[in-house]
Amino acid sequence: MPRKNTKENEKGRSRSRGGTSEVRIRRPKPKIDFTVDALDYRNVTLLRQFVTDQGRLLPRKYTGFPAHYQRRLSRAVKRARQMLLMK
Repeated sequence: MPRKNTKENEKGRSRSRGGTSEVRIRRPKPKIDFTVDALDYRNVTLLRQFVTDQGRLLPRKYTGFPAHYQRRLSRAVKRARQMLLMK
């Protein structure tokens, strides 16, 4: 049976998860003003824009890249890590 939405069920419950009132700031989507060929493991300054401070790749949701750009980006970052150009 479906749960009924009454005032009794909502009493004492907060809408937020986790208990903190911290608001996440959305990361602005970058404009793609370069070609696919610029996504190279040697272009570390460009690759660092799409990696977090911890070194994790940003997902497509945040980068705004098409799928083939995102695949090239991940391949280039992994190669740059192997060559110790990035951490």
